[in-house]
Amino acid sequence: MRFGRRNEPEPTPSNEEMFALEAALRGTLDGIFVVYDRQLVGRSATFGGQLLMEPRPAIGVLRERMRAFGYTPFLQGNREQAWIQAIPLADVEIKTNLRLHLGLFLVTVLTTLLTGAFMQGVDPFANPLGLVAGIPFSFTLLAILGTHEFGHYFAARHHGMVVTLPYFIPGPPIPPYPGTFGALIRMKTPVRDRNALFDVAVAGPLAGLVLAIPALLIGLSLSRVLPVPATGTTSFGGSLLTQFLEWAVVGPLPPGHDIFIHPVGLAGWFGLFVTALNLFPVGQLDGGHIAYALFGRYHTRISQLMILILALLGYFSLNWIVWAALLLLLMGIRHTPPLDDITPLDPRRRWLGYFALLLLVLTLPPIPLTIQ
Repeated sequence: MRFGRRNEPEPTPSNEEMFALEAALRGTLDGIFVVYDRQLVGRSATFGGQLLMEPRPAIGVLRERMRAFGYTPFLQGNREQAWIQAIPLADVEIKTNLRLHLGLFLVTVLTTLLTGAFMQGVDPFANPLGLVAGIPFSFTLLAILGTHEFGHYFAARHHGMVVTLPYFIPGPPIPPYPGTFGALIRMKTPVRDRNALFDVAVAGPLAGLVLAIPALLIGLSLSRVLPVPATGTTSFGGSLLTQFLEWAVVGPLPPGHDIFIHPVGLAGWFGLFVTALNLFPVGQLDGGHIAYALFGRYHTRISQLMILILALLGYFSLNWIVWAALLLLLMGIRHTPPLDDITPLDPRRRWLGYFALLLLVLTLPPIPLTIQ
């Protein structure tokens, strides 16, 4: 999650300028916050004291008052001993680059079509009309990914956040990989509180599952059970959920046989796998947002524990060690706090959060891919 800062760095203010700015920011706290302490660092100001009203309405009033000075308040602690950090964050307006969004989407359509055709044993470079064979896989997978990201998008818009349209990320069309690295949206404003953070985070995985599970069920019903050849196959690992669905649709498998899955079902498998990856309680992943909303300052320790678990899963598949390294290098384990970091998650969202973490256990295959 990223949010907009001023485009150009400003020079360090003089003491006189900062003291005047600190007095102006202190004035925005009148009737809301009793100041016992304050600290100035660069252009940021932190005030310690006691809240005079509930955190949720307080952050709304403070945000409006500080906006006039180009500042955004972050509230932490509790009502009796709270801290308000005023940071110079400007309001952000997004100019939608439809050409970029559409271009990335069309390239991703092409790469997933190529992948789907190759998985069907068709070489679309030798036979361009053979690209049609990739439609079931491409359409299903992009529908799942798009539904996931638009779940985030509409939840963020519901909470008044400035957010981009989804960016689809094409990947090399080299089976057994799906021809895409997924999709993402970017939030340009801080999240109001933990409840809003949770809603935006959980909306994507739940929306994606609405399509991924039926796609897998339909694909399994269209699949064939055949003897497993000695070489030339790729095994897509089973999670607790996929194993149950396979048993429910196909039933017990004869010895030496396996399910040769239909492209629609394979897209459903990838949809569930992407859901599992996003539910890792690490950094800025969906699961990281959910973990922060649930556990607050313990988020960092949970992220560290998840990285350790991934390293241990490396015993089954080296892919998990690579993924753990990528998370540490690219994602990190820390999380940006919401504006109101005092108001806790309500009980209904808390139970849904525990269910979302349970989904990680149900959808994560210990060995994702095995190429023979």
